[in-house]
Amino acid sequence: MTTFDDDMFVNALPEPEPIDPEEVRREAYAEGHEAATQELQAQHAAEMEAAVAAHREELEGLRQAYEAQAAALIAARINEISLTISEAISEQTAEILAPILSEALAANAVRAMAEMVRQAILDGAAATIVVRGPGQLFDILKTELGEDAALLRHVETQDLDLTAEVAGTVLVTRISAWAASLKKVLE
Repeated sequence: MTTFDDDMFVNALPEPEPIDPEEVRREAYAEGHEAATQELQAQHAAEMEAAVAAHREELEGLRQAYEAQAAALIAARINEISLTISEAISEQTAEILAPILSEALAANAVRAMAEMVRQAILDGAAATIVVRGPGQLFDILKTELGEDAALLRHVETQDLDLTAEVAGTVLVTRISAWAASLKKVLE
């Protein structure tokens, strides 16, 4: 039988390379460092992406809120401006038209009075007719009556209305009521 010697087996195996513990430690550190760096970079990139997305959403929310506020403010200001403009136009139009309408109303009122005075003269109810009021309206009345104006006697007053006394009847133009109503409208 063959005897085996322990040295024979031990010598038959190749001698392992000597292990440098510092080298193993450096390699392990480098691998761990690389793995940790990659993991932290991935985590940092994910956190940055989440922060950028959150910031973008917040900015979008603020933009929408500010746009809504701006739109509401612009609409309110446009309404205020249009109301102010329409009031100004109304006031200016009334101020422009008031004298024209007042003159037209006064002329029509005097014409109507002239027609009533003329009718009273034709009916023989009037001898002398006393007319009270401003001279310019009395002049219009005289022009309207023509030859019949000889029966008129004028008394100048500061009133806006012409008042004529014909056979116990008093005729009034009512221009002062128009002026008072117009003044209320203009205020």
